Amino acid sequence: MSQPYQQRRKGAEKRPIPPLDGPALERLALRYVERFATTRARLASYLVRKIRERGWEGEAADPAALAERLAGLGYIDDRAFAETRATAMSRRGLGRRRVSGALRAAGIGAEDAEAVAPGIAARSLEAAMAFARRRRIGPFADALADRPLREKQVAAMIRGGHDFELSRKIVNLSPGEALEYYE
Repeated sequence: MSQPYQQRRKGAEKRPIPPLDGPALERLALRYVERFATTRARLASYLVRKIRERGWEGEAADPAALAERLAGLGYIDDRAFAETRATAMSRRGLGRRRVSGALRAAGIGAEDAEAVAPGIAARSLEAAMAFARRRRIGPFADALADRPLREKQVAAMIRGGHDFELSRKIVNLSPGEALEYYE
């Protein structure tokens, strides 16, 4: 019975990957945006990494220009990416500061970040309550927490990106009590 594949001998070298050129870089970019929701900055970073890994052949490459061109064609939309990411993070219970930091890390520009900021602020109470529910804090706890535990819970909510005042109000609620109103 023959083997379905040929095993590589120990110490045998891999076949070298050919260096990239313009059309190959464009194919890589299209494949990336086909598979992942991304931003211009992330795509450019990915392409720079691929050029560094495989080398370059031909005229000078401009990954940022290629990312801009794909954005112009509608394959990349930074604002839609930011809105989707912010909504998903808010549903998971993460606060404004964590969401803003994640958008900056993803390469979202100031203009697009400002456009989605009102939506993030509007979901802040809902996100904080989701965080409290997941962590069994405040109204979602089984019993009223003692002072050291409440301090740890406030710290956890602040690390989650929530404002101190809102965190404190939620943590100080008794189990089953509702938060009346927060601005």
